[in-house]
Amino acid sequence: MVRAHIVSTGMAVPEKIINNFDLEKIVDTTDQWIRERTGMFERHVTDKDTAASDLALLASRQALEMGGIEPRELDAILVATISGDYAWPATACILQHKLGAKNAMAFDLSAACSGYIYGLSVAQAYIESGLYKNILLVGVDLLTKVVDWTDRNTCVLFGDGAGATILQPNGSAAGILGTLLGADGSTADLLCQPCGGSRVPISEEAIREKKHFLYLNGREIFKHAVRVMTQTCHDVLKQCGLTLDDVKTVVPHQANIRIIEAVAQRLGLPMDRFFVNVEKYANTSAATIPIALHEAREQGILQSGDRALLVSFGGGLTWAGGVVQF
Repeated sequence: MVRAHIVSTGMAVPEKIINNFDLEKIVDTTDQWIRERTGMFERHVTDKDTAASDLALLASRQALEMGGIEPRELDAILVATISGDYAWPATACILQHKLGAKNAMAFDLSAACSGYIYGLSVAQAYIESGLYKNILLVGVDLLTKVVDWTDRNTCVLFGDGAGATILQPNGSAAGILGTLLGADGSTADLLCQPCGGSRVPISEEAIREKKHFLYLNGREIFKHAVRVMTQTCHDVLKQCGLTLDDVKTVVPHQANIRIIEAVAQRLGLPMDRFFVNVEKYANTSAATIPIALHEAREQGILQSGDRALLVSFGGGLTWAGGVVQF
């Protein structure tokens, strides 16, 4: 059987860093409060001239170089984002042009923080069907551009970043062993950007009411996240015919250390089985998992033959899981 295989990774974050002590000067919060409730200490923040495609380009070039692949060899570019360069056209098309990947089709996926694994599932299907052979999958979000920096409940949570992976067919037992996706639109209003779509177009009134900023019901999201992430781990492993003992590392969406700890407790796993970097980058939405995969491989935590369990949740609400063997 032909399997889709992650052959290389890349990542990019802005140079500017805002740490918790910087936030103490902006809003009514403290380093201790942020650390205890989120596990975050610093986040990378883009300047006004940097867009999603700019970070995606840097991460993509790194992944292409690591994989020894030329842009013209790509036949598909998928970008998971909810904060692209424009509402439309797709950021993937802009990235295609910047890379010079003239032979690649390109489109965006919108599944919020679950976007990367959603994209992984699409890339898996394309490769296993034989339709495409060289796919660039990027998760990128710049949510610091849509948070209210006077709202201490949201501005501390997010950072900007991009993670990229190259996928190719592989006849070995390694590769993407399985993916599982889910959604519940009845809870869409718990995490959203109310203004800017056809439901609430941009207007002076909407901006006065701050509806162009990200809205988060943290308490309800926490409960949903722990439940669906735990169940998704069990379900995707069962689908693959595996157990938790067959997986070396869990790579979760880096939304909040308390969520990750609660999932670990429910799974009966120690925290050292989880790869966590939320303290350095905060929540970069669709970029958290590809950034974590890149760092885990760079640090030797994930090596050839190792299996990783990926799990995420996001606005929509969406959730996703995947098992990857390198």
